[in-house]
Amino acid sequence: MMLAPEDRSRLLHLARQAVTLAAQDRPLTRLDLEDATPGLRDAGCAFVTLTRQGALRGCIGALEARQALAADVWEHAYAAAREDPRFDPVRPEELEGLHIEVSRLGSAVPLDVAPEQRLAALRPGVDGVILRRGRTRATFLPQVWEKVTDPLEFLEMLCDKAGLPRSAWRDGDVEMLVYQVESFEEQPREHTA
Repeated sequence: MMLAPEDRSRLLHLARQAVTLAAQDRPLTRLDLEDATPGLRDAGCAFVTLTRQGALRGCIGALEARQALAADVWEHAYAAAREDPRFDPVRPEELEGLHIEVSRLGSAVPLDVAPEQRLAALRPGVDGVILRRGRTRATFLPQVWEKVTDPLEFLEMLCDKAGLPRSAWRDGDVEMLVYQVESFEEQPREHTA
């Protein structure tokens, strides 16, 4: 079920507040959900993606719902700005040029085909993919298809991300799950001269 437009707007506002706190090196406070709608209080998980001039600046999220969706977005927005190991923490002077996208994850389900059929079973542009082997796991959101359109390259890069051999997606001991997202982002900011 899709979120109401007001809930989407509220989540983007919360994400912006959390990123601002992170950039200002202020602690993340506990989120008060007393006035939140049921859609924001229900358990949910999301990834928060930060970009600057079209380039990735941070992305952190969860694959399983463990708390209220609003709290999940609040915490992951803060973490995307401070804790993504690929980037330095966001600085205050970057805030105005930062763009925020929230991807609410649907349930992940096993891609129930033989390993040699996985490539053909993927739906580019639709499926997010999780690869798991033991405790090792990695995911690409469906949005990654915008930059990596070839399914083979997509899976090889996901194996790289997981620290697995590039062909590991073909192995029977590697579990592959797929999911879809409800993605929404901030509107471009108006700049006045």
